[in-house]
Parts: sequence; C-alpha cells; structure tokens
Amino acid sequence: MSVLLYGEPTNWLWAIQSLAPVVLLAATALAVLAINSIRPHDHDNGLLVGTSLVGTLAALGVTVWYLVGGTGQETHGGAISLFSDTIVVDGMGLFFIAIITSVTALVVVASYDYLDGEYDPAAFYSLLLFAATAMALMSVSNSLVTVFISLEMASLPSYALVAYLKNDKGSVEAGLKYFLIGAVSAAVFAFGISLVYGATGTLLLPEIAAQIGDVGELSGILGVGILMIAGGFAFKTASVPFHFWAPEAYEGAPAPVSAFLSSASKAAGFVVAFRVFAEAFMPALDVAIDWALLFGILAVVTMTLGNFAAATQENVKRMLAYSSIGHAGYALIGLAAISAGATDSNSAVMGAAMAHLLVYGFMNTGAFLFIAMVEYWGVGRTFEDYAGLATKAPMACVAMTVFMFSLAGLPVFGGFFSKYFLFAGAVNAGFWWLAAVGAVTSALSLYYYSRVVKALWIEEPNGNLDALDSKPAGLYAAVIAAGLITVLLLPGFGPVIATAEAAAAAVFA
Repeated sequence: MSVLLYGEPTNWLWAIQSLAPVVLLAATALAVLAINSIRPHDHDNGLLVGTSLVGTLAALGVTVWYLVGGTGQETHGGAISLFSDTIVVDGMGLFFIAIITSVTALVVVASYDYLDGEYDPAAFYSLLLFAATAMALMSVSNSLVTVFISLEMASLPSYALVAYLKNDKGSVEAGLKYFLIGAVSAAVFAFGISLVYGATGTLLLPEIAAQIGDVGELSGILGVGILMIAGGFAFKTASVPFHFWAPEAYEGAPAPVSAFLSSASKAAGFVVAFRVFAEAFMPALDVAIDWALLFGILAVVTMTLGNFAAATQENVKRMLAYSSIGHAGYALIGLAAISAGATDSNSAVMGAAMAHLLVYGFMNTGAFLFIAMVEYWGVGRTFEDYAGLATKAPMACVAMTVFMFSLAGLPVFGGFFSKYFLFAGAVNAGFWWLAAVGAVTSALSLYYYSRVVKALWIEEPNGNLDALDSKPAGLYAAVIAAGLITVLLLPGFGPVIATAEAAAAAVFA
C-alpha cells in the first residue's frame, strides 16, 4: 500500500484516491460545462482558461506527487489494481499521465489567445479536457475492454477538436477524414480484440499472457488478432502505413489541437501499446507471431518515410506533421527491440522510449504552439513567410530554435539525451540496425529543422510584420515555458530515465 493513499483497497474512496489525476481532469471538464451553463452568453474565455488550467495543473501535481512518492511501484507494494483488475495504477501509467497533463496545460494556456473572439470557447475546453481524461484512463487500462472504451472516449472529442473551426473548410475536411479513417481503425481494432478473446478466453492482460501457451491450434487466430490490434495502435500513433490521416488532420486543425494530438494522443497510444504487448503478448513471440519484428519493420519505414516526406515540405505546419510521424518511428524502437526473456535490455530500451516521449511532448508541443502564434499574427505558413520573424519576436524565435534543434537531437538540448539512450538501448539489445536507421534519419531531420531556424534568424523579412507588435500573452507564456522545460530536461534527464526504466521493468517483471 502506498504511503500516499489511505483507506481499505476495497473502499470506493480508495479508488478515487488512486485515480485522482483522472478524476480531477473529468471534474474540471464538467466544471467548464457548468460555467458555460450558468453564463451561456459570456464569450470571455478568461474564466474558462483559469478553471481548465487549475484543474489540469492539479491533476499534474497529484501525478508527480504519486510518482515521487512511489505510488503503484515495486518499492511501495506494487501496482494498485481496481475494478476487478481492469484498471492498474503503476509507474508507467503515472509517467504517461504526467506527459498528457503537461501537454494539456500548455495547450490550455495557448488557447486563451488563439480562441479570442470565438463563439463557444467552452466547447473547445470541455472537449480538450474530456479527451485528456480518456487518454489518462488509457494509461492505466489493464484490460482490452477498458483499452478500447477509453480509446474511443479519446477519439470522439478529438474528431470534434480537429473540425472545431466550423467556418474553415480545411478544418472541417480534416475532421471528416480523421473521423472516417478512425472509424475504420476502431472496427479493425475491435475485431482483433474479439479474435484474441476467442483464442484465450479472457480480456485481462495478465490472464491473456497466462493463456497464450495453451492456445494450441488457435495460435493462428491469436496471431491475426494481435496483427489487427497492432494496426489499431499504429493508427493511433500515426505510424506507417496508417499515418495518412495525420498530415491532413494536423494541417487543417487549429494549431493548439495539432499540438495536443501529435503529443498527448501519441503518448496515450504508446502507453497502451507498451502495456498490451509487453504484458499480454510477450509469450506470443514464440507461439503465434513475432510482433517485435513487425514493429521493427514499422519503425524503419516510419522513421524513413516521415523524415523524407518532411524534408520535401514547404508548409511549416505540414513539415511538423510529417516530423511527428518520424518521431513515432523512434518511439516504436521501444517495442521493436524487445526479445523474449531479456528483461534488463527490454526495460532499458522501453524506458528510453518512454523518456523520449516525455521530452518530445514538450519540444513538439512548443513547436506547434509557435505555429499557433504565427497563425494568430496572420503571417503565413510557408518557410518564406517565416523570414525575419526574429527581428520582431526574438524570445519566441529563440524558443522555436530550441524546439527545432532538440527535435533534431543536437547535443545541447533535451532531445539529444532521449535519442542517445534510445539508440544505445537498441544497440545493447542487439538491434543495431534500428539505431543505425534512427541515427541516419535524425541527421536528415537536421536539414528541414534548420530551414526554420535559417528563415527566422538569417533571411530578410519579405512582408509586413506589423502584426507582430501585438504580444499574445497566453501563447507567449506557453511557448516560453515549453522552451525552458526542453532545455532543463538536459541536466535533469537522470531522474527522468531512471523513473522510466523502473516503470518499464515493473511491466516486464
């Protein structure tokens, strides 16, 4: 029993305490709806932003408190199981909830300016918070049923958020495409779950692992089910070949929504994939299907296609969309470099992938929020439109430079250590070819990331930049905060990687 939780494990109060971050996010979303019901004609989003931010930071604070205090970890009694073991609160779940709430807080702050003058800002904040609630629930799901339900709970608000700008043809079209592709993906995912249940007779992750050795002649059905579930996760994480929705959705959506989906949604997809495949399907490596090799192929193709496609873009927002696909390939190394029985190397490489997703959450969110600031100014979306922005907004451009170089993995920023540990973990596990592809594609990414920096600082302005005289406080605060955290994660990476590896080791135990 954790020192931070009190009461009997069977008590309803125990469940609320254990799931406090999820409960706080849900309560905040309901509070936003209540405020809108009381003040339906008040379009000032200041109160909505304040409420959303306080609730999100409270959820983040409780999550970090639990992580530091050892809640759900091996040193403090192990994972906390709730609701007939369908929910499990452990180090991995809390680690990813911290990523999701951090990204949500930054997006909430940035949206204060971006949604200024919008007719119904309460709808935006409530959808954002409900999606974050579902993603947090995904992080602690221990059954394929709760995985599927929470995934759909996150997807439905996400579709609406992408299409939030109802008078923007691009936003509505992106939302429709995202919805249609998401519906097909959900059907494939659900059918895969049904096949796994048919082969094993259970939906709880630990029990699936226990039953795999006895599937016998049903191993083929189990293999097909695992393959379809892998496809569902590949869609959620925007991995090749299920990536084609991402550039359209990220480009058409409001930039804060693009930041949220490319960071928080990706983290939620990976935590479920890590838990499901490491905990439930590990025995299937020798029985039904070598899914680690499958993820290895997906990782190589995703890293390659994402980075090469990003290098050909002229639209900065679309470039970042393809860049996020490439980073999904890096995170896939955490699943691809897994070997049956190699617990130490497995926990090291998966922990490194988790740490990379944390750093990625800040640097990628900050980059998209900088784009939101540029959209707020009405400057334009191409590299040429970004020329000379540093003459008017030097601090914001410094932060964007940090994001670009950190995403590329240069040594003086947080992204360097996260990629270093990830590639080193792959090499130590015997998957040097994954690390080699990752290193080559990272070098390629420096080309298109440096194009942004060159435009900001070196090229001469080619248009009227008078709009940059206005300083959107919310957007500035979010961008600068993300930049500072990205820099501080370099000297503070030790505790991050230690926590991530400990959480991963508990899953493989």
